[in-house]
Amino acid sequence: MGISERKERQKTELRQQILEASQTIVVQDGFAALTMRKIAEAIEYAPATIYLYFENRDEIAKQICIHGYQELLDYLHPVAAISDPRDRLLAIAEAYIRFGMNHAETYRLIFMADPKFTNAILKDAPIDDSGGPGSPAFHVLIKLLDDLKAQDQLAANADSLHFAQVLWTALHGIVSLKLTCSGFLTASAEGLGTTMTHTFLAGLPKNS
Repeated sequence: MGISERKERQKTELRQQILEASQTIVVQDGFAALTMRKIAEAIEYAPATIYLYFENRDEIAKQICIHGYQELLDYLHPVAAISDPRDRLLAIAEAYIRFGMNHAETYRLIFMADPKFTNAILKDAPIDDSGGPGSPAFHVLIKLLDDLKAQDQLAANADSLHFAQVLWTALHGIVSLKLTCSGFLTASAEGLGTTMTHTFLAGLPKNS
């Protein structure tokens, strides 16, 4: 390996180290605790070094968010291949809720942070936009609705995008309420998810 290749690899490794340290800080202490100085202390570099890789803290947070969307997709991907779309919906809901409850700080960061922060991250492409950072995960839901159409479980003229948005909103409501008001509801997040998906399926418009 030549000198230039070695330097490039070192840059890539340090950039990843910065992101991993930042993710740890967010998970342990929340987004408010993420500062360039604290990141620098975690990786044992001067704060100025971090600015060689990232413009500011928000850019780092954006990359963490993108990674968070990928983690969500990793939860959804194994169940996205279930052939029966009704069974798939139940599995997707369970996987989504499990991701949110198991990765609470990551979930808070990518879906529940200060609106100014999340709006800045998503201003170029919303999560349900074809070029948005959460597009691959959102496409799992759109594919589900399209398959429900193919089996006459959803009206042929129904807007799959719209119903995918409704479904995501419902799942987010369950997770966010459990994360912010854990003692408010006695029902488990999983139980709420199961009831919600059955209700969602029962209420879908069918072909007349």
